[in-house]
Amino acid sequence: MKVLVATEKPFAPVAIEGIRSEIESAGHQLALLEKYASAAELIEALADVDALIIRSDKITADIIAAAPQLKIIVRAGAGYDNVDLPAATARGIIVENTPGQNANAVAELAFGMLIMAVRNMYAGTAGSELIGKTIGIQGFGNIGRRVAHIAQGFDMNVSAYSRRPNPDATMALNNIHCAPTLQDLYANNRFISIHIPSTPETRGSIGYDLITLMPQGGVIINTARKEVIDEAGLARALEQRPDLKYVADIAPDNADELLARFPGRVYFTPKKLGAQTAEANINAGIAAARQIVAYFLNGDTRFQVNK
Repeated sequence: MKVLVATEKPFAPVAIEGIRSEIESAGHQLALLEKYASAAELIEALADVDALIIRSDKITADIIAAAPQLKIIVRAGAGYDNVDLPAATARGIIVENTPGQNANAVAELAFGMLIMAVRNMYAGTAGSELIGKTIGIQGFGNIGRRVAHIAQGFDMNVSAYSRRPNPDATMALNNIHCAPTLQDLYANNRFISIHIPSTPETRGSIGYDLITLMPQGGVIINTARKEVIDEAGLARALEQRPDLKYVADIAPDNADELLARFPGRVYFTPKKLGAQTAEANINAGIAAARQIVAYFLNGDTRFQVNK
């Protein structure tokens, strides 16, 4: 089988070495398409490919249609909204992610941004400490659980809200309060760390009504997706609540407006940095290769996201 690694932002060389070792030792062929400049280049490379490994690369219906032999796509990372799932499903193509491989990198970034926010963006003015403060985690998956672990290391009080069934046992075991509703989470935690995917149900779901429930001095940290924020509602909340701050791992569409109107209260990384560590790069890439090998070996689809 031919496996293509197609990445506008390439994996680290050591990650490619690991991917190659996994693929070729299983008897498959590896091809690389790095730093490509157009969808046309990707389409051309996919003509005889059986499996595809990507990062944040957009895989549209047109690209899927141009890959007649494609059987599986693995997104090296947690989020997979860059893949047209209906188009892949219609073709019978398996789509997988690599959950947990980037979790620590994202969690550490979330805490770095939180510390920067409570220290007033390092502007030289007196900030506050995290010890004894409350943090609410929206989304209690791999990343959310890692954030909880780090927060407890700072002696913070941790709450979490999850739509997954029966999260209470895991939370109770780790001394984490299970928020009964999303409104409860926002109303009772000074800091909120967001770890939910972008889906039709979550897009634009965090807006004025939720944000203004937060206690005095509230900070929202978004290392998930910009689409989950109602940007107009966020701007309105920041205007009416001068005590609130918003920091994110991806700039919203109204970033220039927010930066101009609320200096010192908002911050956005120049590009999505959550998974941009050497360790996460290697872990996710090799995990993707192993999942493809397992699929061709015995039909393993445990990480499939388009069931």
